[in-house]
Amino acid sequence: MTNAELEGTALSVYTFIARADGPVGTREITRGAKLSSPSVTHYHLQKLENLDLIEKNSNGDYIPKKRATIDGHVWVCKNLMPQLMLYSFFFIGAFAAEVSTILLSLIVKSLVVETSFWFLTGITLVSMLLFIKEGTRLQRKLKPKYTDKK
Repeated sequence: MTNAELEGTALSVYTFIARADGPVGTREITRGAKLSSPSVTHYHLQKLENLDLIEKNSNGDYIPKKRATIDGHVWVCKNLMPQLMLYSFFFIGAFAAEVSTILLSLIVKSLVVETSFWFLTGITLVSMLLFIKEGTRLQRKLKPKYTDKK
């Protein structure tokens, strides 16, 4: 399976099924993934079945068969998250530590913060914001759209 086969609406349908607490039916998927009709949903379900990612149970509902690997994303429990968001958490932690050091230097007069530390704190802030922005942009691609084209 290539990542090109699992993108757009098929990816939205797959993530909806993967996040569900149990088996889900076609109409529930149509509503949850915000697709235009059950026939569009059926098309994408067939595609996912052919990719061996989901299966239909005895009641005709769908369950995930295996976890798909999507470039630039990781599974965190039942949620697919862009790796850039995980990187942003690192920078959030570093920024919090740097701001704490600056605030501590205001309280403890013997602790001196040099100009280069302020500069590095600014770089950390910019890096954090960029990773959050790009991670959010990628996360929006996973969200279902209101209409669909096969």
